[in-house]
Amino acid sequence: MRISQSRRSRVAALALALASASVLASCATPTPYQPATGSGSYRTGYWDEQIESDRFRVTFAGNSLTSRETVERYLLYRAAQLTVERGYDYFTLADRDTEKKTRTYIDRPFHSGPWGYWGPSWRYYSPRWGWRGWSPFYGDPFWDRDIDVRTVDRYEASAEIVVGRGRKPDNVRAFSAREVLENLGPSISQPPRPR
Repeated sequence: MRISQSRRSRVAALALALASASVLASCATPTPYQPATGSGSYRTGYWDEQIESDRFRVTFAGNSLTSRETVERYLLYRAAQLTVERGYDYFTLADRDTEKKTRTYIDRPFHSGPWGYWGPSWRYYSPRWGWRGWSPFYGDPFWDRDIDVRTVDRYEASAEIVVGRGRKPDNVRAFSAREVLENLGPSISQPPRPR
């Protein structure tokens, strides 16, 4: 059975539309608790690095839909998870910081007007000003009504932790890793598992 070229192109267009919709849907949700993806300012998720035998730097970055509280909770959860993975019982926050990254985007969408991408316009010459032009779209005194200004905030939390074995020290910055995992676990949003 042969599939016609037009049917193949429709199937390909549908597949592309579905893939685009799934990418957009994934962008429209807060960052789940997962290893880091992306790079630079688009990096989201958690990552960590070992500094000394018992000291680590843990970081979690969220997208623009992830709240500061969620970013900080995921950071603590990752610190507890890392502590247990390495065979330790507790961790102490040696240093902790949450950074807010703000970006402002200004968009002036191009619109075609009532005549499509063509519209009435006139050019004329003035001895004082030279050649000038007029268009009903660009001579509007309310020109700023088409401007879209968006401010996007993203949070990135990082901490240096010192891990240890045995009983948790009597220190307000020390946490029992298993208790943190047990208490924060229900509020952690994992990414959907592939089928």
